[in-house]
Amino acid sequence: MDWRHSGSPHPKKFGVQKSAGKVLTSIFWNQDGIFLIDYLPKGQTINAEYYSFLLVQLKDILKEKCCGKFTKRVLFLHDNAPAHQALATQKKLAYLGFQCLDHPPYSLDLVPLDYHLFPRLKKQLKGHHFLSDTEVIAATVTWLDRQNSEFFFFLSGMQKLEQRAKKYIELRGAYVE
Repeated sequence: MDWRHSGSPHPKKFGVQKSAGKVLTSIFWNQDGIFLIDYLPKGQTINAEYYSFLLVQLKDILKEKCCGKFTKRVLFLHDNAPAHQALATQKKLAYLGFQCLDHPPYSLDLVPLDYHLFPRLKKQLKGHHFLSDTEVIAATVTWLDRQNSEFFFFLSGMQKLEQRAKKYIELRGAYVE
């Protein structure tokens, strides 16, 4: 119901353009570049079983790409999402020979990928209107392909994380701007 004078025109209604939803992406890389990118199918969630499946794929890719240079010990850094911390995932990591680095207690201030990959990717995609998930994925792949090997050397992101963690400790867990 509109509150208007009986002789005034109805307000115009604007149609909302449907855009692509969120696309959950798992990216595994080291200083030499990307090993595996996985786009979660619509309607599916990442659980320990799905994540363990990705870890097995990663191990196979590492063996193939490293051509004999692959050692059993792989240092692995991921956040503390439930699928990553599940007992089944921890067992799979141990079975595959991946050693996990400890992640700081959950804090929105201390998510490692927020200091390196995703801010740059978000900046690149900002302002674009994608009609489908396929367009989002294509734009992401194009952007990642354009990055040089220095981009994947995660040192600058980890240094920012270290600075942020020190500030977090100084503030005794208070939010870090």
